[in-house]
Amino acid sequence: MDNKIKEANFVSAVIYIHNNEREITPFLEWLDTQLDLNFKKYEIICVDDGSMDASEEAVRAYGKNRAKEAVSLLHMSYFQGLEVAMNAGVDLAIGDFVFEFDTVCMDYKTELLMQVYRRSLEGFDIVSASAMRKNKWTSNLFYRVFNHFSKTQYKIQNETFRILSRRAINRVHSLSKTIPYRKVLYANCGLLADCISYTPSQKLERSFSDEQAKMRRTLAVDSLVLFTNIGYKAAVTMTGVMMVATLAAAIYAVAVFALGNPIQGWTTTILFLAVSFFGLFSILTIIIKYLSLILQLVFKKQKYSFSSIEKITK
Repeated sequence: MDNKIKEANFVSAVIYIHNNEREITPFLEWLDTQLDLNFKKYEIICVDDGSMDASEEAVRAYGKNRAKEAVSLLHMSYFQGLEVAMNAGVDLAIGDFVFEFDTVCMDYKTELLMQVYRRSLEGFDIVSASAMRKNKWTSNLFYRVFNHFSKTQYKIQNETFRILSRRAINRVHSLSKTIPYRKVLYANCGLLADCISYTPSQKLERSFSDEQAKMRRTLAVDSLVLFTNIGYKAAVTMTGVMMVATLAAAIYAVAVFALGNPIQGWTTTILFLAVSFFGLFSILTIIIKYLSLILQLVFKKQKYSFSSIEKITK
């Protein structure tokens, strides 16, 4: 095993941590071992996204006592969500290739790690691993709606982890001032991407805290508005409904007048105004959402906030 030829490329592994005190140590031990077996030089970056348990202490203990290479622990100032935290970790990474682990819960075999890496050496700047399992209906609905209304180069789906080339990272940063949803920008950056599907080795029940669930819902809505034309189509549909309502009210008024029946006027007027104002306020809501997102993406100088970066060595 000692005579095995190791890869010369410097790789970084960015790991997202949020209340994972039980899972982080075995995951670090596994990842550290695999990287040491296959690469001459590597780094591990753990991003602690405001954990309330002993996740930080677990990372610190592993880095001081058992790590084969230095482990960096990036402390986010407060809980800021998966996307922002991982962006911070990737910005800190200096590797030629960067692994992104959105979760430390493993349902894949060890060899998948190097399968993804070797696939990237075949000319793919972005390679992800996706489990072939039944997702929640909410996730399926989101991906179906998003892929239908978006114009990304590749369809997005659930992914367990991925590897990025340095060229892919530079390309994504050149496309947008901030990266609100990495998966979409990776799929639409213009570089070759691939996905390796695998059969889960075990069934994992991932649970999310209330703040994580809220962040995921917000991300889903923001992504649909920002990266798809669903808002425009909704506005067009609402405008069409308003036009139909106007036409129906006009036909009704003419028919009542032609039949000679007395008409009070207030029924059709109130009906028309109600539908019109409903459509108007729906359009205004969409416009305001767009404006708030544009304002945040264009004028917000700081993408994330962290309190310190801790380098842990023996």
